[in-house]
Amino acid sequence: MSKPNTMTALEKSKPEEGLWMVQAPVPEIGPDEVLIKVNKTGICGTDIHIWNWDDWASATVPVPMITGHEFAGEIVEMGRNVDGLSIGQRCSGEGHVVGHESRQARAGKFHLDPGTRGIGVNVQGAFAQYLRLPAFNVVPLPDDIPDEIGAILDPLGNAVHTALSFDLLGEDVLITGAGPIGIMAAAVVKHAGARHVVITDINPDRLALAEHVVPNARVVNVANEDLNDVMHELGLKEGFDVGLEMSGSQAALDQMVEALVMGGKIALLGIPPGKSPVDWSRIVFKAITIKGVYGREMFETWYKMIAMLQNGLDVSRVITHQMPVGDFKEGFAAMNSGKSGKVVLDWTT
Repeated sequence: MSKPNTMTALEKSKPEEGLWMVQAPVPEIGPDEVLIKVNKTGICGTDIHIWNWDDWASATVPVPMITGHEFAGEIVEMGRNVDGLSIGQRCSGEGHVVGHESRQARAGKFHLDPGTRGIGVNVQGAFAQYLRLPAFNVVPLPDDIPDEIGAILDPLGNAVHTALSFDLLGEDVLITGAGPIGIMAAAVVKHAGARHVVITDINPDRLALAEHVVPNARVVNVANEDLNDVMHELGLKEGFDVGLEMSGSQAALDQMVEALVMGGKIALLGIPPGKSPVDWSRIVFKAITIKGVYGREMFETWYKMIAMLQNGLDVSRVITHQMPVGDFKEGFAAMNSGKSGKVVLDWTT
């Protein structure tokens, strides 16, 4: 194919707050890689950390770096060893680039490979007109999944991986943290057959969005409503069966432990800002199982979420802003405000 030599990209060009729109070389692909023309990208919480240049970002991300890892696009070039894909094929892709030599990778548990690198974090990312990606990471998009949904499959995958950590059918589920991933997890949990789903936060804008996206979930602002009263209202005599911790808040985790049944289960996705004091004796005496969740299972999570989207799961309303990439500063301001859901940038305009 004839491709341009340069492309528009959003780059962390300097070790300070912000991103910069630059002209960068179009990547050259290797024999096992594809070149993807990016159509739409989602702004992730990770991108906000990189924009704000907090302690994590400054310690992790080399500069300069094209950021971004949530995307949908189409394949425009393939390496000579690539098969099973085709030019023009619509796709999204797994943003964790893994090796194949570790014990975990050789066991097929690719998401647990200790050498994992993240596109847009450790290797050049998707906030660009073109993205180089290992063919192994490509996830083809069915025709009935539009690009804006394809561009948020990465965070939906976090929600699906967390939600499906434990049996949900007929269970009562507590979700702490009504960010976009927590809200999508609530939609997944209801779709998967849970009975009562309660989602808590202290941000009224996020709770309003949760109610809009998942109207059959019970939203609770724990700043002014007692969770015990809600449990009584729902007829929960012993507590919730499953907890999904999406906030990174120690207070939320403490509340979750108290609200679970004996032998309850917790999947942890939220990342605390630092070390936090955990009442382990309470967890032991309640016989609670805790699972840390990282990324998406490759590629079972992708199969599950695409199947659910094709079978009635609707997360489209979690996207509150769509805009051309030229307005990216407005998009990041919306995300930084804490009042938005997912923000999607359009690279085709």
